[in-house]
Amino acid sequence: MASIGYGRISSVGQNIEAQHDKLKAAGCKKVFLETKSGTTTDGREQLAAALDYVRDGDVFVVTRLDRCSRSTSDLLGIIKTLTDKGVAFKCTEQDVNTSGALGKLTLTILAAFGEFENGIRRERQMDGISRAKAEDKARKDNGLDAETYRGRPATIDAAAVAKLKSDGLGASAIAKRLNIGRASVYRVLESKDAA
Repeated sequence: MASIGYGRISSVGQNIEAQHDKLKAAGCKKVFLETKSGTTTDGREQLAAALDYVRDGDVFVVTRLDRCSRSTSDLLGIIKTLTDKGVAFKCTEQDVNTSGALGKLTLTILAAFGEFENGIRRERQMDGISRAKAEDKARKDNGLDAETYRGRPATIDAAAVAKLKSDGLGASAIAKRLNIGRASVYRVLESKDAA
């Protein structure tokens, strides 16, 4: 019986090494890592490789459920694939282990709550965007000079990021000033360092 680890982050700005270290500390002999969204299993090559790699009697280990999947149906599909192969599922930080009936029930409940939380977050985001658009329209209707809500820019001005960094601003301040995500700032700065 071997413990096989799987870790996932969704953006370059996150730290996958922390998951790797936790999976190794949990006794994983082999660890599969990738940077992909967890909203679907499509295109997650390392997940597919890990599911192909595990054998009867192994334990598939993740640090948290959302590192495996953010969708209840996808998570349950992954668990079914593992169960059909005779492989147990273990989540180290949420104390879930499918080797027993209670672990399977707990897993299903936690996955459902995770998906629900993700849906609520999306609804709040859409509400915020609608409110911002309405406020901009109201300002314009009242003759005030207002810039229409456009969301984040489609392209990032790398030169502006570099200039603000050289002026001593940190990633959060740069992101706020340019209306971009902090992870985008890190990506631009990392690509400048690599160049």
